[in-house]
Amino acid sequence: MEARVLWLDGLSFLAKADSNHWVPMDTSVEKSGGGGASTPMEMVLMALGACSGMDVVSILKKKRLEIEGFEVILRAERAEEHPKVFKKIRLTYLFRGAGLPLKALEDAVRLSQEKYCSVAGMLKPSVELEYDIQIESGGET
Repeated sequence: MEARVLWLDGLSFLAKADSNHWVPMDTSVEKSGGGGASTPMEMVLMALGACSGMDVVSILKKKRLEIEGFEVILRAERAEEHPKVFKKIRLTYLFRGAGLPLKALEDAVRLSQEKYCSVAGMLKPSVELEYDIQIESGGET
């Protein structure tokens, strides 16, 4: 895997990796950035949610489990001192659908967290990862 990060102006950058999609990055105006894009640390947090989310959806699809909606909400605590690394991240897996079996959802999330998600695997040695599962009933007619 290879990536390229191109400086634009101020603290604004464009990044591109093997998938050949440009991703903007910036920081807040308060930190001398332009405030025009996500920060690198936000990207790490979003990467964790997307990586695990892809695993979960893939596992549930293999189990032929139909979900109406799904999202991962992440809340991170950072160190006070530099480098302000993540200390703790809580992932909330929010599923929408009628009659979703909790055990199947728990198994999918556990497999992602413990086996498949490479971003979680990289973060675990230094970041406390916690998760919970919530289910919202589907739209009954």
